[in-house]
Amino acid sequence: MREINTQEITKKVKELFIEANYSLPEDVCAAIDSADKKESDALAKEIFCEMKNNLSSAKEINVPVCQDTGMAVLLVEIGQDVHVVGGDFTEAVNEGVRQAYTEGYLRKSVVRDPLFDRVNTNDNTPAVVHTEIVPGDKIKLTSLPKGFGSENMSAVKMFTPSATKEDIIGFICDVLLKAGGNPCPPVVIGVGIGGTFDYAPYLAKKALARPLDRRNTNPEYAEMEEELLSRINSLGIGPQGFGGDISALSCNIETYPTHIAGLPVAVNVNCHVMRRKSTVI
Repeated sequence: MREINTQEITKKVKELFIEANYSLPEDVCAAIDSADKKESDALAKEIFCEMKNNLSSAKEINVPVCQDTGMAVLLVEIGQDVHVVGGDFTEAVNEGVRQAYTEGYLRKSVVRDPLFDRVNTNDNTPAVVHTEIVPGDKIKLTSLPKGFGSENMSAVKMFTPSATKEDIIGFICDVLLKAGGNPCPPVVIGVGIGGTFDYAPYLAKKALARPLDRRNTNPEYAEMEEELLSRINSLGIGPQGFGGDISALSCNIETYPTHIAGLPVAVNVNCHVMRRKSTVI
């Protein structure tokens, strides 16, 4: 049994959320460059130029790439041979978020009650933590700062088993069409298919954590990802919603077995600033 101290978890969580907010992964930058080269609309190309200038400027002067530094979402894979010592795991995560958003000068956007008492917690806690138990003696942490301009455009639908692939593609395209320019396209789309009403959105969130240049390992779903990307780009929404050839950078699908009577589908939309950062302890 390997012991991991909560102080190490706090330190890594702090680093992950600062780094994720200050610089985009290489695969996302590459996808934006590729989209710019494919774009034929003059105005859309100007917008791509501004997007890339924004990313360069953020790196040059060391500031976050977006003013909405998101709600702190953390995907955790805990090895079954790990024993966390030194305190409470969740508190350690929240302390890391607290330090990241305070010391990293990141905007604090979390309110302590969703409906009646929307008072800012002033440190962006608590985080939203998704935990999976996996084989091994390590902990993998993936930070996903989630801005709500795009999160608000997400949706879930409970299909019946008679639904076809075309029905599902139509639903996803309709979600993006209704979203228009609100989620700061070109977007990254995470799709979750299967599980239960609550599990499908988790799969969609998990799909966003996959690199944009890595397709689903199932050939049928890999083909569906490509078809979805093509169909969404044909909607003509374009960067920032001003029209153009490129409305999405990638579409990732994650699946899970489901009940014989159902077919849950969730769509989690992310803006072109697809922030994520992972580490293994």
